[in-house]
Amino acid sequence: MTILKNSANERAQLHKSALHKLRCQCLTLPLAIISTFLLLGCNEDDGSLAVILPTLPPTTDPIQSLAYTYGVRPFYLVNDMDESPLKDELLACKGQLPSKTDFSLAHRGAPLQFPEHTYDGYVASAQMGAGILECDVAFTNDGELVCRHAQNDLHTTTNIVATPLADQCSVPPIIDANGTLTNAADIECRTSDISVTDFKSLTGKMDAVNTQATSISAYMDATAPWRTDLYSQNGEVLTLKEHIALASSLDMKHTPELKEPVVTMPFNGYSLDNYRQQLIDTYKSAGVPASDVYPQSFNLEDIDYWISNEPNYATNAIYLIDDSNETAAGKIFDKNDPTTWKHSLAEIKARGVNTIAPASWLLVTSDGDGKLLPSTYALQAKANGLDIVTWSLERSGPLKNGGGWYYSGLGDAINNDGDIMNVIDVLAQDVGVKGIFSDWPATISYYANCKGLK
Repeated sequence: MTILKNSANERAQLHKSALHKLRCQCLTLPLAIISTFLLLGCNEDDGSLAVILPTLPPTTDPIQSLAYTYGVRPFYLVNDMDESPLKDELLACKGQLPSKTDFSLAHRGAPLQFPEHTYDGYVASAQMGAGILECDVAFTNDGELVCRHAQNDLHTTTNIVATPLADQCSVPPIIDANGTLTNAADIECRTSDISVTDFKSLTGKMDAVNTQATSISAYMDATAPWRTDLYSQNGEVLTLKEHIALASSLDMKHTPELKEPVVTMPFNGYSLDNYRQQLIDTYKSAGVPASDVYPQSFNLEDIDYWISNEPNYATNAIYLIDDSNETAAGKIFDKNDPTTWKHSLAEIKARGVNTIAPASWLLVTSDGDGKLLPSTYALQAKANGLDIVTWSLERSGPLKNGGGWYYSGLGDAINNDGDIMNVIDVLAQDVGVKGIFSDWPATISYYANCKGLK
């Protein structure tokens, strides 16, 4: 029996056939299986090929074999580091064989170069050694869960505005009598505007739009110069069920993030609790053990719900934190001043949360002379027995100008791309994080493999 991984064209053909109830020897294949792989065997009666339905989900033995690779980027980053013992140590690992590590969490796949939450990006993240794969979860208007970073980002992350589905958007594109796009800054397309069938007809693209554009093509053509559209040709989007099947076939663990609805809830009778429960039930139905699932949310009430109703899955639940959801009223968040925090770390721990995931800049501070140190926030999290993961490395452009939001307060210590490795080292060795989300997982995998972090 031979396992065949489909090319983009083959996958597209299979999707089309699946919609017409593709049958082989009277056997109907679910779309999630067709979109990921086929098992082909020989029909003993006539020697023809027969499609054999595999058992899903493969939560123990991987179906797709992978050749792990770092590519060139980790070596570029290490070479770009200032001279230091850490640079010497990382250079000494240049001949190591890449391997999978749960310390490397794939943030939306590999969106530094691949459209986020797409098949190709997910597979690329696995090939780079990421052990845990993220799906940001949103819902369609017929109650299906799909992988999108926000309920209202279809206009920036897919080709919807260039399709007839644009008319169904909450704020559709407006084209005047002269053929000019007149509302580029206001367009909004939500997963809840369309059905799951509509969603599956879309193509993912790099997350960016030109809000000053006067045409649809110019609106969509806005990828940052330090990213690329080289791998944007396929852009296959996935439902949560398909994502689970793919991650399991790649022998990866799962970290779904429940995204905040932008519609008024209940939505057509669908409540927040329905949404929270459906996410967990989807993993249960797929047979994925709770130990392999790390449900996330920026909403502490979502974590409360899972603690009360799904304690097994809540054990690994991750409370995501940045200044948007953990700033005290009337304050500006300061990672070194507990009076500016909405909740103390002791309160969060007492609530039953085991793991927090602050943005990386909340965990690292600088002494003002270029030395990176754990922040007060990081030290108090450790003191209160909280496990820590963090997000998201490789999300900024070149770091020669300080790195922007993801490196807030670290400008004196950040002046070249190689400094990413110094940040990773402080997070791993001094803060003691259990894993790092990255838009390019190979960077984290290289460091983790070199340091023996599994």
